[in-house]
Amino acid sequence: MEKRVTFRGWILPAALVAPQLLISLVFFFYPAGQAVYQSLFIPDPFGLSMQWVGLGNFEFLLSDPFYRASFVTTAVFSILVTLVSMIPALFLAVLADRLIKGAGTYRTLLIWPYAVAPAIAGVLWLFMFNTRVGVVAWYLGLLGYDWNHVLNGGEAMGLVVVASAWGRISYNFLFFFAALQAVPKSVIEAAAIDGARFWRRFWTIVLPLLSPTTFFLLVVNVVYSFFETFGVIHTITAGGPQQSTTILVYKVYRDGFVSQDLGSSAAQSVILLVVVGLLTVIQFKVIEKRVHYG
Repeated sequence: MEKRVTFRGWILPAALVAPQLLISLVFFFYPAGQAVYQSLFIPDPFGLSMQWVGLGNFEFLLSDPFYRASFVTTAVFSILVTLVSMIPALFLAVLADRLIKGAGTYRTLLIWPYAVAPAIAGVLWLFMFNTRVGVVAWYLGLLGYDWNHVLNGGEAMGLVVVASAWGRISYNFLFFFAALQAVPKSVIEAAAIDGARFWRRFWTIVLPLLSPTTFFLLVVNVVYSFFETFGVIHTITAGGPQQSTTILVYKVYRDGFVSQDLGSSAAQSVILLVVVGLLTVIQFKVIEKRVHYG
């Protein structure tokens, strides 16, 4: 029988949830409300006056080809970051789950990259692929490949994707490994006795049991690629070359803090919030139906 904790009165429950409600109000609802309010105006860079334009900022953005291009860039970037961070993490988790000797050291080394901040990771990858002093770029030159992410948009996108996914692999690895540890060994052994090979057992038994974890990581990694990759892009490419790596969150920064177009930047932040919210709803409505909670 399920046991539930009950409280007499409302004062104690209200006191317990008040800190979280206060934090959400100050750091989420108030800034979101300010963004919606400022998106309806064109303020001057010094904040001394504001001109009401209604939905003019949104109409301008939706008619701007550069802003529409940033949607495509963000979609490609988020898909690549999610795949590049989740697939290797699952592979490494499977290897760690099968490892017997030195398993603790192996797992610890895999977790370390998650402790590196995105901006620091961007600087490290930038040094390695620097066109003048980068060791990786130098070795590629010896192989006859002229690496130059400063001028080549495809190379710049590949570099920021790898740099963004690198640290995220450790995060995904932790969840996949914990989920693999929870898979009943008796089920795996029964399938092995019936003659099922490793990959057969993995695709038909293990992977369906990992679907709740996979779904959770899918949502988290998509949100991460939309917001938390700002530091990587800013340190490596600054949105270039020719806006080939300008995702939505970076365009909000550049238009707001660099170009001082505060009204347009606020409107972009509202659109970004709506887009991420819709993506999350779609994921829960469509993808979660295929998740097996067994």
